[in-house]
Amino acid sequence: MFDFDNFREIWSTVKKNKLRTFLTGFSVAWGIFMLIVLLGAGNGMRNGIIYNFDNMATNQVAIWPRTATKPYKGMQTNRRVRFKSEDFEELARLNPEIDLKTGIIYRSDTLTYGEEYNVYSLRGIHPDMQYINKIEMPVGNGRFINDIDILEKRKVIVISPRMKQVLFKGEDPLGKHLKVGQMAYQVIGIYKAEDNNNDAPAYVPFSTAQLLYKRGYGLDEINFTVNGIYTKEESEAFEKRIRAQFAQRHRFDPEDTRAIGMWSAIEEFQMLNGMLNGITLFIWIIGIGTLTAGVVGVSNIMLITVRERTKEFGIRKAIGATPFSILKLIIVESIIITAVFGYIGMVCGIGITEIINAVMENMNAGQTVSRDDMTIFRNPTVNMSIALSSTLLLMIAGVLAGYFPARKAVKITAIEAMRHE
Repeated sequence: MFDFDNFREIWSTVKKNKLRTFLTGFSVAWGIFMLIVLLGAGNGMRNGIIYNFDNMATNQVAIWPRTATKPYKGMQTNRRVRFKSEDFEELARLNPEIDLKTGIIYRSDTLTYGEEYNVYSLRGIHPDMQYINKIEMPVGNGRFINDIDILEKRKVIVISPRMKQVLFKGEDPLGKHLKVGQMAYQVIGIYKAEDNNNDAPAYVPFSTAQLLYKRGYGLDEINFTVNGIYTKEESEAFEKRIRAQFAQRHRFDPEDTRAIGMWSAIEEFQMLNGMLNGITLFIWIIGIGTLTAGVVGVSNIMLITVRERTKEFGIRKAIGATPFSILKLIIVESIIITAVFGYIGMVCGIGITEIINAVMENMNAGQTVSRDDMTIFRNPTVNMSIALSSTLLLMIAGVLAGYFPARKAVKITAIEAMRHE
């Protein structure tokens, strides 16, 4: 069992070689410091990129009509594809992977309340849009479009905070009526928006928008989420199937990728996630390599210590010291050096990442101004599990750094050790 005398002996050895111990320990501290800082930077990049997907479902897909550019079964080229109401209805029936779905009708019009007016974008949508785009409705700000609004074709509208600020001038808009063009809509909600500009749209029931702006038929875009698609191959197969279904209904070549536009958050998220995993792996390799260099330095110093104390170990054996006691003494000294300096390096690394994060938060760095903006760096900190894993790694490294020099000391017989100069 390790007692105070052993600790005092180790402390005496360290004091005799202060500079050597410091330089060796510094290499360990620098290794763990760099590992923590690099992991923090990697987490900052991951958090920043993931944050860009925070305002939408990561399994979201969007489809919109374009122009057929290939001749097909007598149909002319450069023919404009127009989505039908059946496209929306058939999509979920033919593809069981689809979960949430909404049709979209785009419109830009003048919104008027009293003497105030401005031009804003308007979107006719289904209730699932709230969950697809993660639209928040704060308590006290009313509600979003629901199924009854769709069924009864109600003239209701959900506005942005900017519209409330510009049109209502401090009034509570809930329950009030505003004009969209020449049509009056009742305000039923104000959604939360990070941006405060005129680009944020207003939302109305899809059926109402279709009746007023599409003569009761057709739509501009379809958004939906899918479940059970996790790989690039599955995503490509799903896209090919969707294109074939639309090609059959609209009579264009299934290989004509220009006929309909298709965007998938799944593919983008998979690609970014793979890239980030690769970066994280690279950071771990670099960090562990730097840490290993420090541990090797500890091992080399322990070899020098064993060589310098060979005669002492011989005397210990001659007066009855067991090989295990000598082995334990060297290993514990190695663990103390790696643990103490490693802990210092870890605390410094975590401190630096926390300071950087605090500065970024005070400066609002990494926060997007609008939904169209992108950020690539946010919250560059390391979680506690990583710190604990690094500590465990240090303890194992300390044991290994001391074991091999200690084994060499144990193998020397007492007579050979006392003859050593």
